[in-house]
Amino acid sequence: MTGADDSKGQRGRGSRIWVGLGVVVVAVVVVGGIVERRMHVESLSRQTADASIPRVQVISPEHGPKTRTLDLPGNISAWYQAPIYAQVSGYVQMWYKDIGAKVKAGEILATIDTPGLDAQYAASKANFDVAMARYKLAQITAKRWKALQGTQAVSQQEVDVQAANAEAQAAEVEAARHEVSRYAALIGFKQIVAPFDGVVTSRLADVGDYVNAGGGDVSSRGTATELFSVADVHRMRVFVSVPQDYADIIGPKLTGDITVPQYPGRVFKAKFLATAKAFNAATRTVTTELVVDNDRRELWPDSYATVHFTAPGDPDILILPEGALLFRAQGMQVAVVDDHNRVRLRNVTVGTNLGTKVQILAGVGLHDRVVNNPSSGLLEGQEVYLVGSTPGYNDAGASAMAKAPVTENTKDDDDVRAMPADQGAADTGARR
Repeated sequence: MTGADDSKGQRGRGSRIWVGLGVVVVAVVVVGGIVERRMHVESLSRQTADASIPRVQVISPEHGPKTRTLDLPGNISAWYQAPIYAQVSGYVQMWYKDIGAKVKAGEILATIDTPGLDAQYAASKANFDVAMARYKLAQITAKRWKALQGTQAVSQQEVDVQAANAEAQAAEVEAARHEVSRYAALIGFKQIVAPFDGVVTSRLADVGDYVNAGGGDVSSRGTATELFSVADVHRMRVFVSVPQDYADIIGPKLTGDITVPQYPGRVFKAKFLATAKAFNAATRTVTTELVVDNDRRELWPDSYATVHFTAPGDPDILILPEGALLFRAQGMQVAVVDDHNRVRLRNVTVGTNLGTKVQILAGVGLHDRVVNNPSSGLLEGQEVYLVGSTPGYNDAGASAMAKAPVTENTKDDDDVRAMPADQGAADTGARR
């Protein structure tokens, strides 16, 4: 019995040992799970807190350029350009100059056959002859009655009537003479002539076309167009709409470089001629006129051109990219990062828009760290992390980051490794 009891006691002790070991294992597993979960929660909390802090790239204001450049579209027009209409009705008898022909002032472009006008001209000359004959008869009669004045043969009333009749006939002669002159002038319009030296830019008349007095070639719809168009191209006018921001460059000393698509690489020099001195309310631009010599007739009327202006700038005025500006109810602002990596919103005064950058007249200093492309949700005093620039997109931030003051680093190593290699060190030292 003693041996049996010992065997049972040993089996009981063995069972308790295994039970104890199982309890220990379960306790270790439970504790390990709790600890691991707590570590995950703490890690997630750190990541969440870290992710709540915005990442920003900062830049520094720059000195403005010494010169300002501006490229604007322009329209090239002839020095003089005139559409030529008919002044008499008739049919085109012949045209002598086609498009592209060089003409001199007074040179005949076409002739018009006007049989009706010719008949009226002949009738006016006949009426003039009749009026002249009546005037001569009235003069002779008046002289005869004047000779009998003071005798019993005629009365003073009759003498005065004959003198007045002679004067009336003289007026009739004068009226007939003017009528002849009017028709003679119209006969002269049978010849269509060039108003000035230039080039024929259009010809819309053909032999046999009917043309209307005071109009031109009458189409099937009854509308009239010009017969010819002549342009003086020895010099050309260039019209440019200058934005209001650049209106200060307009003046007698203004010059521009003209380029046109048909002559790649060629530059034509233009000088200031005039300006409208009034802005277009729809576009806020002012029409400015330049003049360019065209002795070689290389520029054509109604051509599109690009006008390149160069004007002096002010290096003492700081500039920032347009993307750094915030448009808010408080006015124009920028977000500046202080030495503690917290955002400070500053009101700024904006000057001339230079295209992609704008002048900042007041509100920032040369060494301020300005947030580039700030989010509209940035708040005053908000903590931010400074990050590096995106290669090929905003590399300008790299130089600013290199100059940024370094503070204590609390950023996780994983976030540091996610940065560009050349920015990791700078960004690591810039985070608080």
